[in-house]
Amino acid sequence: MHLGALLLPDFSLILLGVILYRVTNWGSAFWLGMERMVYYVLFPSLLFQSTARLDLHLDATGKFIEIAVAALLIGIAFTWLGKWFIKASPMTYESGMQTAFRFNSYIALALASRLSGEEGLGLMALLIGFNVPLCNMAAVHALAHKKGNLFKELIKNPMLVSTLCGLLFSVLGIHLPEVIHATLTRLGNASLALGLIMVGAGLRVSGITQNKWMVTYLTTIKLVLIPAMALMLGTWVGLPTLQLQIVVLFCALPTASSAYILATQMGGNGPITAFLISLGTVLSVFTIPVWLSLAGV
Repeated sequence: MHLGALLLPDFSLILLGVILYRVTNWGSAFWLGMERMVYYVLFPSLLFQSTARLDLHLDATGKFIEIAVAALLIGIAFTWLGKWFIKASPMTYESGMQTAFRFNSYIALALASRLSGEEGLGLMALLIGFNVPLCNMAAVHALAHKKGNLFKELIKNPMLVSTLCGLLFSVLGIHLPEVIHATLTRLGNASLALGLIMVGAGLRVSGITQNKWMVTYLTTIKLVLIPAMALMLGTWVGLPTLQLQIVVLFCALPTASSAYILATQMGGNGPITAFLISLGTVLSVFTIPVWLSLAGV
């Protein structure tokens, strides 16, 4: 599939979200309610169904998962190195650090589905399930001098819970009744479209005159360093073509919109976090096609 045909529909939905947010007068309550619907109901349905139907063999996917984890750990390490030479207040930098390694799961699953259908969706859901705890722990730890119950946040995370439940079904060989499968399929399909629209509605790109070096450094880690590590390691170990494409796509994703919520809840710098999220999302329109082409798409 041509990269333009692959990416354009999903990024068009993000653009639609931008337009709807700015031309409508639906109010913050509408957007907040929609975000909660996607986050707590629709999106977990998709993750559960995708992983429950996954034919899980760690001997076939072990290296695939390890490469994603390794690439993210390299990115996390570089964010901590930046504290030594980036001139920014501690809370400002620590608020932005998470945007260099967290990932937008809505875009992940939408693009994986477009790339290779149900198989790609299952592989991407597997990466999300293994890496949500890693990224959440690293993000909370960066803001650790503010109080935060990490374990409590993890067990309440609907993405983590739904993925773990799906993996349990897969390991035990439990098959969902057709009526439940059909219901979850419809909920999952809705989550992809609405999730991307919500990404667009959440974009806040405006001029930031301060912390330019920090913005450049963290954005480069997210959109250049981490996918480069995934491509290099995946090629080195000889991952199958689809696994290589999915792990590179996963590592090339823009950061999670929820990074802003975490920063504000833990007393961080909300505006700079929102700007980093939005900038990375916009730039990923150009960087994701490059990484996918290098991965053989």
